[in-house]
Amino acid sequence: MATTEIATFAGGCFWCMVEPFDQRPGIIDVVSGYTGGSIENPTYEQVCSNTTGHVEAVQITFNPEVIPYEYLVETFWQQIDPTDPGGQFNDRGESYQTAIFYHNDNQKQIAERSKEKLDRSGKFSKPIVTKILPAKPFYEAEEQHQDYYKKQSFHYRLYKKGSGREDFIKKNWKMDKGNLTEQLTPIQYHVTQENGTEQPFQNEYWNNEEEGIYVDVVSGKPLFSSTDQYDAGCGWPSFTKPIDRYEIEENTDTSHGMIRTEIRSKTADSHLGHVFDDGPTDQGGLRYCMNSAAMRFIPKEQMEEEGYGHYLYLFKNNS
Repeated sequence: MATTEIATFAGGCFWCMVEPFDQRPGIIDVVSGYTGGSIENPTYEQVCSNTTGHVEAVQITFNPEVIPYEYLVETFWQQIDPTDPGGQFNDRGESYQTAIFYHNDNQKQIAERSKEKLDRSGKFSKPIVTKILPAKPFYEAEEQHQDYYKKQSFHYRLYKKGSGREDFIKKNWKMDKGNLTEQLTPIQYHVTQENGTEQPFQNEYWNNEEEGIYVDVVSGKPLFSSTDQYDAGCGWPSFTKPIDRYEIEENTDTSHGMIRTEIRSKTADSHLGHVFDDGPTDQGGLRYCMNSAAMRFIPKEQMEEEGYGHYLYLFKNNS
């Protein structure tokens, strides 16, 4: 398998399509630009005039051994309204239409299967109109449009919220959790759904030394790896970083007379714990202090059987 591949997605305004991919494991580069049109080296003004046939897009260089193309396609769907043929949210016109541009037959098949699955799921009452097209020349956008979410973070947040994209994502891409009182134990429910905290030194994983990964007890999404776990002396399982930052969200927590950063799972919106800046300095200085009850541990030997075999790459250097 090639060390790197290219993926190209059009999801409306490219300002909002960089952040979801940028810090994921296996992502090497994310570039904003234009593709699908009829002229070479178009400018932002030309593309926005809807006269060139180009759409705003992002081109992603990635390592498929770390993050498969399927994961990128899934992430793409979760950023857009795939039923809108006229643009995205407040941005209207041809240049804001959505599309997956495939670079080989394998990508085409994965994208088509994913689109069919989404259409059959019934998540949306209207048909999925996002096009799946062969890749065409990609032209890098002007420098001010690169990494916009970093360079102009305040305006980016206002724009993502004001355009309607943020609220659409929250409404349509959170999982249906069903009746969790039947699925979870009382402590699991208290922690994940009522923002509870379990007792230190009296929880399942605080001193776990077995190799494996921790997944969200509600959604099953991978959260943390034993390769990043360490004994922080606090009585809760602690980690230097998540497996994939895309799967977690941070909120300001002012409860109990403190100002802390809460960590929640992205897909299930479960309370997981908090992150502090007193972690090992040689590993980024962060301590993700999690509740055992919010997670399920999958031993390394069982990961393949349980459908998490892809994440065995985390242990290659430990073998």
